[in-house]
Amino acid sequence: MPHARASHLSRRSLLAVGGALGIGAALTACGETSAKSEDKAAGKSGPWSFKDDRGTTVKSPATPKNIVAFTGVAAALHDFGVEVKGVFGPTKTADGKPDVQAGDLDVNKVKILGNAYDEFNVEAYVGLDPDLLVTAMWEKDKLWYVPEASSKKILKVAPSVALWAAETTIPKAIQRHADLAKSLGADVGAKKITDAKARFEKAAERLRQAAKANPKVKVMIGSASPDLFYVSLAKMSADTLYFQELGVKFVEPKVDAAGFFESLSWENVDKYQADIIMMDNRTAVLQPSALKDKPTWTRLPAVKAGQVVPRTTEPIYSYDKCAPILEDLAEAIEKAKKVA
Repeated sequence: MPHARASHLSRRSLLAVGGALGIGAALTACGETSAKSEDKAAGKSGPWSFKDDRGTTVKSPATPKNIVAFTGVAAALHDFGVEVKGVFGPTKTADGKPDVQAGDLDVNKVKILGNAYDEFNVEAYVGLDPDLLVTAMWEKDKLWYVPEASSKKILKVAPSVALWAAETTIPKAIQRHADLAKSLGADVGAKKITDAKARFEKAAERLRQAAKANPKVKVMIGSASPDLFYVSLAKMSADTLYFQELGVKFVEPKVDAAGFFESLSWENVDKYQADIIMMDNRTAVLQPSALKDKPTWTRLPAVKAGQVVPRTTEPIYSYDKCAPILEDLAEAIEKAKKVA
């Protein structure tokens, strides 16, 4: 999360708005990081290096083979042709099914080191003999879902790479994940990937045209907890900033000091009117089906009109996973009635 201190955030705030709030672990490593021995090389031979979004150049005598990643990042790498040994972050739901952030990962074939915030099995991580840890970065120099209490132990085991999930846009974030995958030996020019890119670009143009044809349709970005409703500021997250660049009009809340969202009591949830409400789809927050007993919610014009759509708050940054996000929003805007 840019320009804010994590100590000011509650656990509830972490789940609000763009998912972009988070206490990752403060990084203790800087500059160049050395890695493991060459006998772990896979894919390309010879020295490996990658400059991540902290500005840190990570180096290794050989291309990393045993990779551990935040679930959403692992899912993106999978789409680009790179497999990981272990994951941390929301991976399985309570019924054992893949979490929305797992994408096409086979969740039964990766070692799950933690399935929720602040969970990370350090002993199991060491047991994987990792060459590289990869995660997202919502706030400068903070590793997403790496617990602060154990971060020093974790970061001593293997080099780490952090990729922006905020202060960027979807195309830029996808490109950075592709850059990392390519450095790890993936063929990012494979037909499956280029076809997905073509679909993504077509979807982006469709959304641009939908927004142009329906300039009065206004969208609100929401996330719900039992006590509060959070309204996000579009420009603060990679997905909604990109939608805004394509012409989508958003409600602009009076955000708090962190800059990401405004917290509203359920009594005041009608402060802003919108034609479409995009609701946080993560499993850790309340979904629209759980809000039927809140009168102020059911009276919102967009709710009454059936114009509430899911928001993929933490996108999997591959062309394959982001194209449908653009398509779905384009369709919602194309079909939306002006109700606010």
